[in-house]
Amino acid sequence: MTWRSPFSLGRLYLVATPRAGQAEEDFVARVAAALDGGVDTLQLRCKADYPAYGEARAVLRLAGRLREMAHDRGVPLLINDRVDLAAAAGADGVHLGQEDLPLAWARALAPGLGVGLSTHHPAQAAAAVAQRPAYFAVGPVYATPTKPGRMAAGLDYVQHVAQTHPEARTGVPWYAIGGLDLTTVDRVVEAGARRIAVVRAVLDDPDPAEAANRLRACLPTTPLEAPACH
Repeated sequence: MTWRSPFSLGRLYLVATPRAGQAEEDFVARVAAALDGGVDTLQLRCKADYPAYGEARAVLRLAGRLREMAHDRGVPLLINDRVDLAAAAGADGVHLGQEDLPLAWARALAPGLGVGLSTHHPAQAAAAVAQRPAYFAVGPVYATPTKPGRMAAGLDYVQHVAQTHPEARTGVPWYAIGGLDLTTVDRVVEAGARRIAVVRAVLDDPDPAEAANRLRACLPTTPLEAPACH
């Protein structure tokens, strides 16, 4: 099963997470700036413990706003964890963790959605490639407060995936994720990553557009291109 969105997966994937106490208008404006700066794949991730988005309708309202912004720029939108909300919001896909709904069930419930998977070690990466998701995530490369308590997978894991499951051979895109910013992105690119996913490095920056632009400039556009970020 292949990705069915009319929009292509990009190289700079933003996991957009509203923060407790953050006004929705501020969040939406910062996401819009990040898209204008070069984010070319977008995920909405609403934490269950954030009361402003504890109910489905609130998430659907916010997802609708992000979908319009993303689609206007030719960028796909995914929803974290919730297959039902992704389908109801008209999103392009859903991102699932290892403890979420199995990929086969997600496909059965919403066959029009692309499904992305988190992976944390080589066996999970191999299983993901065999299932042929829309993409899979590789990490966390570095420890990150976004996933407290989860051990870092390290650069060795990135290098393993780059060598064992190259996108050019498998046809399955993958993103390095976890603790990536301008001080670490060059290392994951050197380890073989050609796509990255970020959270704090863009939306927590005073200038999300500039942060996205600088990160995207670090990413090679072809497998043989040398890192551009130093």
